Amino acid sequence: MLLHEDPAVTIRGISVSDMDNNVYLLTAKKSGAQVLIDAADDFPAIEHLLRDGAADAAGPAKVELIITTHSHWDHVRALPDAVAATGAKTAAGAEDIPAIEVPTDVSLEHQDVGRFDGFSLEAIKLRGHTPGSVALLYRAPDGPAHVFTGDSLFPGGVGNTQKDPERFATLFNDVHDRLFGYLPDDTVIHPGHGKGTTLGAERPHLDEWKSRGW
Repeated sequence: MLLHEDPAVTIRGISVSDMDNNVYLLTAKKSGAQVLIDAADDFPAIEHLLRDGAADAAGPAKVELIITTHSHWDHVRALPDAVAATGAKTAAGAEDIPAIEVPTDVSLEHQDVGRFDGFSLEAIKLRGHTPGSVALLYRAPDGPAHVFTGDSLFPGGVGNTQKDPERFATLFNDVHDRLFGYLPDDTVIHPGHGKGTTLGAERPHLDEWKSRGW
């Protein structure tokens, strides 16, 4: 599914598995450089996504990097096949790397920027759902920003922290400061499961989330 198109990039996404995991692909229109976010499951479906992305590009498409937003098993089931088929490098938040069975080439820290031929992505560390969860920020040249939040922010609240008050506080504070305090309301949120939202749609509920503790 085509989620966004601008002069530089297309963003496509698919849902895989009975857990409704989202897999996202950014493709640079001119160069064909691609970044795949969360090779969650169903590699044949991901191959189809890659072919659709390749058709968006004037140049030959190539997956430059596969980024895993966090180490939970449902977000990495197709990662071995994706790496084998594409030869792409892999990236994940530093603290989550030991829990990912596929070797990780790039260790991500907060506000690291990956520069590809036609676009950039900024890593935003959102700790709490897992210790090294990362979101990826794409700043569109002529429209709202796009953030791929993994399981750290959804419509209606932050990600699951297993009723641990310390983990919830960490995640809530990171989401509050590093997303809502950093980006405007028209920013589009692409979560790890289900439908997307915007920061503006969710901002009025921040106090409610903080009070309920999840």
